[in-house]
Amino acid sequence: MQTLSRRALRPLVVLALGLFITQMPRAALAQYGDTAPAPQQPQQQTPPAHPNGDDQAAPADGGPTGDNGAIAIPKKKDAPPPPPAPVEPKVKNPPGLNNYTLHVDVPVVNVDVGVILEKTHQFVPNLQQANFRVFEDGQPQDIVHFSQIKAPITAVLLCEFAANSYAFIYDMRNAAYSFAQQLRPDDYVAVVTYDMHTEILTDFTQDKRLISQALNSLIIPTWRETNLFDALYETLDRLTRIEGRKYVILVSSGRDTFSKITLDKVLQKIKATPNVTIFSIGTGQFARIMAEGPGGMGPIREMDYLQADNQMSTFARMTGGMAFFPRFEAEMPDIFTQINESIRNQYVLTYRPSNTKLDGTYRRLRVELVDDEGHPLRMQDEKHKPLKYDIIARDGYKASEPVQ
Repeated sequence: MQTLSRRALRPLVVLALGLFITQMPRAALAQYGDTAPAPQQPQQQTPPAHPNGDDQAAPADGGPTGDNGAIAIPKKKDAPPPPPAPVEPKVKNPPGLNNYTLHVDVPVVNVDVGVILEKTHQFVPNLQQANFRVFEDGQPQDIVHFSQIKAPITAVLLCEFAANSYAFIYDMRNAAYSFAQQLRPDDYVAVVTYDMHTEILTDFTQDKRLISQALNSLIIPTWRETNLFDALYETLDRLTRIEGRKYVILVSSGRDTFSKITLDKVLQKIKATPNVTIFSIGTGQFARIMAEGPGGMGPIREMDYLQADNQMSTFARMTGGMAFFPRFEAEMPDIFTQINESIRNQYVLTYRPSNTKLDGTYRRLRVELVDDEGHPLRMQDEKHKPLKYDIIARDGYKASEPVQ
């Protein structure tokens, strides 16, 4: 058997060793000290998180794809649904009857009462609720509220200013100035005159200078006509738009010559206007007395003036006011002192009428004073002499109309 020499085997060993090295893995070469650096691969950027919240990186090149099939992701437990709203009770109306709203209106009546001594015309203070009795159409009423007030006034000074006689104008001016002198800073007053037409000289104001300027302008009248009913009707119609208690100081002869409004309509307007009190001051009394002496008035004209006085008294009585017919100029300050006492000092009685019908009828009122035992109240002065007094209150009111 022929053996190969050492020189002949050397090429074969080198070839076999080269083949072995080329087939050996790179990790194994590192074990044997092969420090040659490996070729760098391009750096891969981390992909954004999956929109569904799956934090899965994109696969490397040549690796498996991202489609791993359906993945079951646990869901949060939903909050329990809110309890159902309570079912509204169903009301079954009779056939043909729709739903309706029931509104109950409980009327309340306020009565302003003045108690004045006949002799001195002074207001009687310190009366209590138990001293008053209120009757509506003859039926006693229960008083639910009682108070005594002393407040500023809201008044209209309604003056007749016509070209009929200077004596009437003279009395009117004296009465108007006497009223203006007793006004207080917090009073609201309007000045209105009338002849053929009604004219507002100044609207409601607290400025006494405007009131004086309005009265100073009453110098030369124009028309001879005295349309009292029209003027009073228009004044009451304007006062219905003002809240609270109002007063009309009517300075007039009481005669009406050419009004479109009749006396009956004026009386109906007075009944239908709440919270208004009329104080009447008649003019020309002294001139009438002087003319009646020698028979210069005549029976027809004298009857005309008597009717005028009765109308002025009726206006005042129906509203709880007072009527005055002064003959001399010196009586004016005392008259307006009494009016101020009556206006600024009053008792207010409030009751709920026992007749709750809303029929628009006129209800008659009567107020009485009684003592602790229910007998008519008797007053005495410091010498134990009896004192007579007047109860000043509205004689009625108009009930509300039925709702249409």
